[in-house]
Amino acid sequence: MLTTVAAAAIAGLVGLSGCSAADPAPASTSSDGALQGELTIFAAASLTASFTELAEAFSAENPGVTIAPISFDGSSTLATQISEGAPADVFASADDATMQQIGDELATVPVSFASNELQIAVQPGNPRDITTLSDLAKPGVQVALCAPAVPCGAAARILLDAAAVDLTPVTEEQNVKAVLTKVELGEVDAGLVYVTDVQDAAGTVDGVAIADAATARNNYPIAVLNEAAQPAIAAAFVDFVLSAPGQSILASYGFVKP
Repeated sequence: MLTTVAAAAIAGLVGLSGCSAADPAPASTSSDGALQGELTIFAAASLTASFTELAEAFSAENPGVTIAPISFDGSSTLATQISEGAPADVFASADDATMQQIGDELATVPVSFASNELQIAVQPGNPRDITTLSDLAKPGVQVALCAPAVPCGAAARILLDAAAVDLTPVTEEQNVKAVLTKVELGEVDAGLVYVTDVQDAAGTVDGVAIADAATARNNYPIAVLNEAAQPAIAAAFVDFVLSAPGQSILASYGFVKP
């Protein structure tokens, strides 16, 4: 039975076929009904590990589908690329606001599939003894943040403002993985990243919980794009992300249900 997302995508294909019969979209299923074709995914940098595994699992279930190397970057960077015509079938953003910025590019209503919170990433052993956001403003403490336009940067500033912490980061990065790398390499003492990033770093950094982090929790939406070459395949991937197996993979990386 087709899910809502997949059915909507196929209905869109039917509608399009009447308008461009001379140049039909390539078939997305084989004679036995199996999906076949290529899928291009744009996803927030914080989804790197989880979506890599999701793509592998989806491919295993659909051997006729080839998944192009996934484009992982800051959500705002990816949204700009999509608006400028970059070819993509599916977009998974780290917040609702960024997804809304490209509303005209969406073929399906965005669906939240996960949520995430920020932690303070510090050097192993926490040599600076950073335990609260206010510690980040102490003299000599070097901090990396995501740029304000990036979801992790917007969330960081909400928490800093709420805690009345005024600090000047030594660097503002375009995605959360870049912030994490700065901490891992010892180029900064601390950075605000997602809980999932600390978990994925596997001991190269330590994580310090932030009081009231839930007040700046990010929901992650996913949607099929208007320019999807094969909307049925794109919708099937969205459905897989939302499915119990997909949610289990996301949970294993520290994401929680929205």
